[in-house]
Amino acid sequence: VAFLQRCLQLLLLPIPVLACLGLWDSFYKKLFPYVMAKLAPIYNRKVYKQKQELFSNLKKFAGPSGQLRLLEIGTGTGTNLPLLENRHLKLEHSVVTSGEDLHQIADGTMDAVVCTLVLCSVTDIRDVLTEVLRVLRPGGAFYFLEHVAADHSSWTYFWQKVCDPVWKYFGDGCSLSRETQKELEKMNFSELHLRHIHVTPYWIPSSPHIIGYAVK
Repeated sequence: VAFLQRCLQLLLLPIPVLACLGLWDSFYKKLFPYVMAKLAPIYNRKVYKQKQELFSNLKKFAGPSGQLRLLEIGTGTGTNLPLLENRHLKLEHSVVTSGEDLHQIADGTMDAVVCTLVLCSVTDIRDVLTEVLRVLRPGGAFYFLEHVAADHSSWTYFWQKVCDPVWKYFGDGCSLSRETQKELEKMNFSELHLRHIHVTPYWIPSSPHIIGYAVK
């Protein structure tokens, strides 16, 4: 793995050099939103049915008034909005901050938190999940869909580890081999409903995913 990592790094040597000089981020952060705007609809078509099924029980977590207070961490290009009961959706406010620090949101005020394709690129998953638990009311739910590390005995995991050091440059800090399931299992959720899926094409290192929800 280490040998192939170095070979790949040598092939893409100009990118780490530009990153060290502070030039890569300024260039790619302008290009990344355009790339994501093109790729997000394609990806969303592939997982549309899974997302539709995932969010089908959102109403179950509505508060006593019947309203559902929902926080989405990392709305991106807004691909989840059509699935989040958008006919009745009212935007209260938008917060620009990191997922590790949601201090603008009071404790226990959210009925549901949604996070898709975000935990792969945060600085600290544990801090984000701690914030999720803090802002959720007791009985509230955290919905997730994330690409994750493959089975450690698989070729997919082998290539994830080979590509990881350079993947972050193209994925805005994204990691291919995050053990997100293990982090979810460590948190103090009362219930964890999770299953593994693969998103086509199956040969790409970001194909393995987990999808589900956890209850506070």
